[in-house]
Amino acid sequence: MTLLSCATAPETGRRQLLLVSPVEEAQLGLQAFQQLKQQKPVVTNGKDVAMLQRVGGRISQVAPLPDARWEFVLFKDQSPNAFALPGGKVGVNTGILPITKDEAGLATVIGHEIAHAVARHGAERMSQGMLVQLGEAGLSAALGSNPGATGDLVIQAYGLGSQLGVMLPYSRIQELEADELGLLYMARAGYDPREAIGFWTRFAAYNAKRGGAPPEFLSTHPMDQRRIEALERAMSRAVAEYERARSR
Repeated sequence: MTLLSCATAPETGRRQLLLVSPVEEAQLGLQAFQQLKQQKPVVTNGKDVAMLQRVGGRISQVAPLPDARWEFVLFKDQSPNAFALPGGKVGVNTGILPITKDEAGLATVIGHEIAHAVARHGAERMSQGMLVQLGEAGLSAALGSNPGATGDLVIQAYGLGSQLGVMLPYSRIQELEADELGLLYMARAGYDPREAIGFWTRFAAYNAKRGGAPPEFLSTHPMDQRRIEALERAMSRAVAEYERARSR
């Protein structure tokens, strides 16, 4: 196994610490996705499935995820959540569809989650967790000798901690980065990126009506003025991408 120490996030150029190769990361993502499909009921037909395949297909064509084996699965789960694993595995819960409302809203969610995978945010979290738990010297041996523990770590790192009762939260930097990349991906796929602000506003309203702690998907996504300002700063570039996509 080759340890990678330095990398650069796409589009933004942010420096990253990564201790897992893309090939290994994709393998772990595939294993975790298979596990989830066995544990959770899957919706296999209907208009919502058709919409997910349509939106996912368009965004997957513009997302730079080499060698991805794209799969978009709708899980029957009322918690408003979504995720993307390395290797092109994307899950969406039925509970988020009333908030996405339409294809542009769903494109916001899928673009944002795929951006986490493209930017390898989960691998960053895995790397941080591995350093804390194992130390760099023991990483290679641990990955080979304890695949079960590594599988648990990947599930936590990619925001699927409801299966285990724990989750490693994305940092605010990673969330804002996924917002920016997600805007670009949905725009390049032909969805108006200005609709993203509407989705996040609806999600904030959903949470406010229920009080208490936010759902997992929103736990590190507070809909505050800083986020609005960051979306607006990235919007001009995204709108330009959208206009180019429409003119093709």
